[in-house]
Amino acid sequence: MAFDVILCLLGFLLLYFGADWLVKGSSSLARSLGVTPLAIGLTVVAFGTSTPEFVVSVLSSFREKSMIAVGNVVGSNICNVALILGLAAAIHPLTTDRGAARRDNPIMLGVSLLLLAICLDSRIGRIEGAALFLGIIAYTLMNYRFARREGREDGCDKPDAAGAAQEVGFIASRPRQILYILLGIAGVVYGAHLVVGSAVKIMTVLGVSEKFIGLTVVAVGTSLPELATSVVAALRGEMNISVGNIIGSNVFNILSVLGVAALVRPITIPGGFIGSGMWIDYTVMVFTSALPLVMMWKAQTVARKDGVLLLLIYAGYVAFLVKNA
Repeated sequence: MAFDVILCLLGFLLLYFGADWLVKGSSSLARSLGVTPLAIGLTVVAFGTSTPEFVVSVLSSFREKSMIAVGNVVGSNICNVALILGLAAAIHPLTTDRGAARRDNPIMLGVSLLLLAICLDSRIGRIEGAALFLGIIAYTLMNYRFARREGREDGCDKPDAAGAAQEVGFIASRPRQILYILLGIAGVVYGAHLVVGSAVKIMTVLGVSEKFIGLTVVAVGTSLPELATSVVAALRGEMNISVGNIIGSNVFNILSVLGVAALVRPITIPGGFIGSGMWIDYTVMVFTSALPLVMMWKAQTVARKDGVLLLLIYAGYVAFLVKNA
């Protein structure tokens, strides 16, 4: 057990330093490319921190564990908004670009509603999977286009205008920027793996039930990279990367993770969409996806009180899961 405790602590260290490297490399890359940090958060950072969800869901689909493939994405998306965005905002109010509030938040809500509509027949076929995957390609290209335009308007391509990047230490070398990003992604992903694996062993030794472990440690485990990155970004003053990471991860989870999983093997919901009770989780996912849009519409800010509200919602959802497991 002592060895597992050491591994758990090592995992948390990797999460912190990995998130720090990822934020530094990403903010510097945004400046050098002349795009906004929000765009990097929505794409490079979000896609990188969603690696655990991608691996778990695709492998689950390949092994015909379709409920895990879908549940992992739905649960992670709820966790990303209610827990991670809530915690980051509770630590420091999150003010982001107008684009996140008026463009990317509606897209996150839209793809959540799209997934709900697709799953009403309790199945995601290969054609639907291909459509979802084409959606992430279109989303990435759209973000790059808007990022270039908004970067020029905001002066992100000018060294003196990169105030946010300066706060975390600008990295001038492009190879070093990419190295920091790759090391950061590797750090948060492997750190999450160490934390989850060792925590499960520790809780098993302490006599904690497998049901509770699955609903807490494992469920949150795949979202640890987003959690570490968004919290560190908020602490570093990189609000756009913090918010962009969450929104982009949710969009990526639905369009890319489930898209590829359905292409590997059509996904079916055992017991049906209604009979399995998945409609409740989908409803919670859509509800939590709508909250950032409402909270950020006027001032583009998720205030501390909003963060506390999101945390209370997540606590209530977890309590519901534990009671009805």
